[in-house]
Amino acid sequence: MPSGQSSFPRWGQFLLLFCGVGLLALISLGVGDVYISPAEVLAALTGGEQVDDSTKTIIINLRMPRILLALIVGAGLGTAGAGYQGMFRNPLADPFVIGASSGAAFGAAIAIVLMWGETPFGWGAVPVSAMAGALLAVGLVYGIASVGGRVPTVSLLLAGIAVSSIFSSMVALMMYLNEEQLARITGWLMGSFARANWDIFWPAAAIIVCCMLTLWYFSRGLDVLTFGEESAAALGFQMNQIRFIVIMLATLMTATSVAAGGIIGFIGLLAPHGARMLFGARHARVIPGSAFIGGALLLLADDVSRSIMDSRELPVGVICALMGSPFFLYLLKTRQYSLDAEAGG
Repeated sequence: MPSGQSSFPRWGQFLLLFCGVGLLALISLGVGDVYISPAEVLAALTGGEQVDDSTKTIIINLRMPRILLALIVGAGLGTAGAGYQGMFRNPLADPFVIGASSGAAFGAAIAIVLMWGETPFGWGAVPVSAMAGALLAVGLVYGIASVGGRVPTVSLLLAGIAVSSIFSSMVALMMYLNEEQLARITGWLMGSFARANWDIFWPAAAIIVCCMLTLWYFSRGLDVLTFGEESAAALGFQMNQIRFIVIMLATLMTATSVAAGGIIGFIGLLAPHGARMLFGARHARVIPGSAFIGGALLLLADDVSRSIMDSRELPVGVICALMGSPFFLYLLKTRQYSLDAEAGG
């Protein structure tokens, strides 16, 4: 039986995945400096009187927004990765392939160095500036790669490498010239959900969910693209328009995720691989599958970052790198499927 195929119904696979993510979230609510059992977590969520007010406060006001933010950021990065990999027809593409990461880092570093305060949008200046930097970087890449109304994929990748190098160099220069802000810049670049709250979660969730649903709507165009741009054009698909929409949606999800949690790698690279192994190559399944798997991976990494040391919390970006690197090498060595598999897989 081919990889990604199963006699088990597709909806059953998604249901199992959904239940698994829900169970992981329930367990995660008890993880932290103060351990809370699953029974106490359920009692707090259902309004049970046997749980004291301090425990309810920890669960509802501190841990729940963090858990949900990790899930939605992981879902956004995973879905963005599926979009980029499908568009570039490259299983090594990830959300930062065309400059979003370096642009976000540049925007955040500017806000930190200039010590900008709060913004009218409910978020602090650093995440808003990071989001603007990511969008600026991708806008530059897209503008540079555009030739005669067309945007060749190779040009996009090369422009992304060049723009990423420029922004990364500027970030390094700011870190060198502003030693007093070095620790704060470095901490943000490593990724963390320590400052998670409801004011950060709700706008991030609204943007990412809207982008995911819109990207899912264009899943057929991504399927056709796996056969090549000429075949897609012959079938009547406006590939320049689809490419622009996919890039903007994936970039907006990446920018929002980076703004909410900092620079977090490997989620957008690994989640689509897992989704294709479970659900096949069709993007109508890969996109929601990547959202579930990306959310679960990032939540697991955040649990490890909060619990591996008693007195301090490790950056979640570091945990993702440590978890993701060997797993990705394993995938490269053992994967039995191809991104260019028939779209009906």
